[in-house]
Amino acid sequence: MKLELHNLDLIDLLSERHLLLRKISEELWNDNSDIHISNSEWFIMARIYKKQTTISYVSKNVDISRQATHKFIKNLELKGLIEIMNLKNNNKEKGIQLTTLGEECYEKNEALKATIEKKIADKLGDKQVSFLIEILKSDWGL
Repeated sequence: MKLELHNLDLIDLLSERHLLLRKISEELWNDNSDIHISNSEWFIMARIYKKQTTISYVSKNVDISRQATHKFIKNLELKGLIEIMNLKNNNKEKGIQLTTLGEECYEKNEALKATIEKKIADKLGDKQVSFLIEILKSDWGL
């Protein structure tokens, strides 16, 4: 463990590790693809993977400002990763879903993240990683 991490509490440790993993994941994708996708864009893509939903649903379910969410959605559309469409019987809202290219990119990124997880498991042990995953998935009563 790096010396800087020794004096951090649980919340800051989780945050530091999260930022590091997101940075590694984003760099790994961007080094292996011509389509550059930011972490915020991945976060939005994860919310719509394998489903058709609305832009307002995405805006409400990501921890990104509404204005920034709309900007990221527009960028994803320009990259050909998502499709925005009119909804039947609802002129107010717009539907959103991944394109075939968007789904392919999402699935390739999932495979890249699995390689990062494998490296972590090789270093810490499969049992430790499984235990960590279970702890993070459990109800913390907060």
